Amino acid sequence: MGPQPSSPEFRVGVVGGRLRSVDLARVAGVSTQQIRNYEDAGVLPRAERSPAGYRWFTERHRRALGTFYEVRKGFGAPVAQAIMRAVHDDDLPEALNLVSASHAALHEQRLNLKSVGEALELIARQDRAAPALPRTELRIGEVAAHLGVRPSALRVWESAGLLTPQRVPGSKYRTYRPADVRDARMISMLRQARYPLPHIRPILDGLRERGSSDALRAAVAERLAALTRRATAMLAGASHLHRYVTGQGAGPVTGD
Repeated sequence: MGPQPSSPEFRVGVVGGRLRSVDLARVAGVSTQQIRNYEDAGVLPRAERSPAGYRWFTERHRRALGTFYEVRKGFGAPVAQAIMRAVHDDDLPEALNLVSASHAALHEQRLNLKSVGEALELIARQDRAAPALPRTELRIGEVAAHLGVRPSALRVWESAGLLTPQRVPGSKYRTYRPADVRDARMISMLRQARYPLPHIRPILDGLRERGSSDALRAAVAERLAALTRRATAMLAGASHLHRYVTGQGAGPVTGD
């Protein structure tokens, strides 16, 4: 947390309501070079120049910096920078488009996680009812018969990168081990539930990485909680942005 606007440090160097780079940097707790970088990137509006070429900043720049830091918490630095640049280019529609796009992307992530959660419940029920395998290694026809699908379906899933069966050395024959059959069973079940192949890939990857549906379920819950925190931060950032573009001020400046 940098010095507050009422502090002696903030008042040093102020002439006629203007701030030097070092004054604004001190408030934000960043370097003077970072302040220059922010101006060049459009995070700050263009500063006035003294006859000697020095930058003079105003209360508007302090509010812009505070707004950027608040927007950045929810939207991330690149998007927050683009939003502020659009505002300072007098392109409010573009700034609002960036805000809307970020909310839409967050919503899409929520829908995907919900889809994964529903798939996990289907998988759990499928696993409990799965019949035992006759052997530890099966050929493609045997797997197809075991799952009640066509061999061509297994080939399509392999082409999509969802299955990686072993190949018998010196031949083109595929062999499926228990883990391969488990994956094929999950794909078959998810396809029956009308899951597109691209949506199945992250579910399989998550199960392989986490080792069990329970572990993946916990990871999904954790990710959903993180998205909720981010959505809350985005809401707060948008509120600060609204106050800035309507001239209602911004909160204290907190730097990097």
